[in-house]
Amino acid sequence: MNTPRKQIHQKIQSETPVRGGRRQLLEFHAGDADSAIPAVFLLPDGGGTSPGVLMLHGYSSRKEHLSDGLGMALLGRGIASLSIDLPLHGTRQDPVQAQAARSPLTMFSLWRQAREESQLAARFLRARAEVDAECTAVLGYSLGSYLGVQLAADDRAVRAVVLAAGGDLPRGTPLATVARGVADPIRAVRKLAGRPLLMVHGRADRTVRPDQAERLYAAAGQPKEIRWYDAGHAPTPKAWTDSRRWLADHLGLTNT
Repeated sequence: MNTPRKQIHQKIQSETPVRGGRRQLLEFHAGDADSAIPAVFLLPDGGGTSPGVLMLHGYSSRKEHLSDGLGMALLGRGIASLSIDLPLHGTRQDPVQAQAARSPLTMFSLWRQAREESQLAARFLRARAEVDAECTAVLGYSLGSYLGVQLAADDRAVRAVVLAAGGDLPRGTPLATVARGVADPIRAVRKLAGRPLLMVHGRADRTVRPDQAERLYAAAGQPKEIRWYDAGHAPTPKAWTDSRRWLADHLGLTNT
């Protein structure tokens, strides 16, 4: 018997016009959740519905890191985007909890929370009347790429996936071996077969090393593409431009 999904509640805190559309600062939660999820929602001008992209930031970052740059570029192409603050990030920072998060058990608990919230965010994005629920994608950077591939593996409604500075877990450490039992990117990426995947990666990335990206790419089914850049862990402007164009193409819009 399927468990009924809890209703999603939202609270729009502010709405401002921006070039190409409008920017909503909001929070949302499901049912009796203890805390709301802060988000930036960018919506294109014009009537009807538009494609939508859920964007998941990296470790020690915040929602604005993706919404203020890539999100605005997507908006110019008529694509809506939702960027959220992951647990203990952005407006949810908590030094006490961050200290406790060094414990492996707490770390895995936070991972489960982030995974559940990412799933809820994808549902929220598709539930908005301005978004075409049949035309959504997920983009994740670094930590967000690990969440993004897991989300897409579990959610067949995700139409396309972009992983920036993403890859397999590192090998040879006890923590990585345990972590694979909780979140295995290789197992997840295999479930994407039939849905387009783009990976963008720096040749000099020392955080998620190129061999980790190559292992993940090798495990993925078609259609897939990997693009390399002369960069470290932070994607270059060209990588973000390529990602934007790729998303526009795979969400049914004309490339520019």
